[in-house]
Amino acid sequence: MSTVLILGGTAEARALAAELVPLGRRVVSSLAGRVTNPRLPVGEVREGGFGGSAGLAAWMLSEGVDTLVDATHPFAERMSAAAAEASARTGIPLLMLRRPGWHEGPGDHWHRVPTLQAAATTLTRPQPTTAVGSREPERGKAGMRVFLTTGRRSLPVFAGLSGVWILARSVDPPEPPVPGNVRVLLDRGPYTVEGERALLREHRIGVLVTKDSGGPMTTAKLVAARELGVPVVMVDRPQPPPGVRLAESVGEAVAWVQAG
Repeated sequence: MSTVLILGGTAEARALAAELVPLGRRVVSSLAGRVTNPRLPVGEVREGGFGGSAGLAAWMLSEGVDTLVDATHPFAERMSAAAAEASARTGIPLLMLRRPGWHEGPGDHWHRVPTLQAAATTLTRPQPTTAVGSREPERGKAGMRVFLTTGRRSLPVFAGLSGVWILARSVDPPEPPVPGNVRVLLDRGPYTVEGERALLREHRIGVLVTKDSGGPMTTAKLVAARELGVPVVMVDRPQPPPGVRLAESVGEAVAWVQAG
């Protein structure tokens, strides 16, 4: 039986597994184990790391994997690099499944930056209207009020920024200690525009900082920001490893696996 290894954890990975299992494939979905109570795909599930590209290559050979699909988060740069290296080591074909990124539209005020560090620097510039859009960001007693949705592991990059208060949303709690200027909101998408609009208003958010993750599950915050005139600092996604074949939809990935 053909064995497909899906490096997953995303909605696209779960959808791909659901499409491939009924086709008679042995489908193993690998989850990094970084999220508590993850949504599990159909088929076999493996949790935990492989020990780098060498460990991934060895595991695939021992399990008879003949097809590898990297359907991890668009910002899982190290895992994608390991997948590309393991594919090169073993000769096992690799497809990277990446949903399209977001694009600025009419009424949006986005400032694109290449890294999380650049986003943090943007928040501390003396003239935020130039940095993040045409609207003056909301300021309260604690200074600029930021809605941060870049994940709990990114919080140290933004900790201790002078004159910045942060509402940080994540699925799981960040590692302690949590900085005094940060309030953590534990929640899991998908979200609604109505709910995101109410959240921005309740906390008097002046700037939204997010990653260009793409997909429909978390676009509500961008719509709410547009409606309320809240500027957005958008962190660009990393480039894929050179030479890796890309697919932007589950349908494309299914067709590629079937043709292999």
